[in-house]
Amino acid sequence: MPETIQDEVNHPKHYTSDPSGIECITVVRHRSFNVGNAIKYLWRAGLKDEAKTIQDLRKAIFYINDEIERLKAAGVAE
Repeated sequence: MPETIQDEVNHPKHYTSDPSGIECITVVRHRSFNVGNAIKYLWRAGLKDEAKTIQDLRKAIFYINDEIERLKAAGVAE
């Protein structure tokens, strides 16, 4: 059986290993920058580097908070 070569540029494992079979980019390309980044960090938390799971979760929080502040500044009601 031939060995499968992982494409670390176009289809890295930490974005393609979700049990849904959906690749992260399929979802995030339809979102705003901040929301897409939050999803990306949640999606890969613990998959790219298990030792950085908490860091990935904190980055997701950063992007969510940044989006909240952006919407507030734009006058979006809570």
